[in-house]
Amino acid sequence: MEITLFTRECKPVDSIAHFMDFYYSLQLRYLASDLLNQGLTPKQINDAVIKAMGIGKSSGMDLRQHFRPVFSGIDKEIISDCKLSHFAYGLVLMNAVTELSFVGNFQVDVLQQ
Repeated sequence: MEITLFTRECKPVDSIAHFMDFYYSLQLRYLASDLLNQGLTPKQINDAVIKAMGIGKSSGMDLRQHFRPVFSGIDKEIISDCKLSHFAYGLVLMNAVTELSFVGNFQVDVLQQ
């Protein structure tokens, strides 16, 4: 005789966490892939996003409020992308390659303000 054990795994839905994710997503108005239009390569964008997330994590920032991995469609291709808050977009630009005038101008503008 075989004994079959059934376990019922109940994971209560954390409705507050889902609500907060929804709320944070309303603030994520930028896509990292938008920087392709400014002359950055996908690798440069990826490196800048990783650095920006590292800065956020080391400073104790709740990354869910500023970064969200998503998929985007560009030229009939699906790519990994990241939605960014205004603050995260600035962090990414602060960590992007400085050879591009767009990035350099942004960094100078930030420091002048």
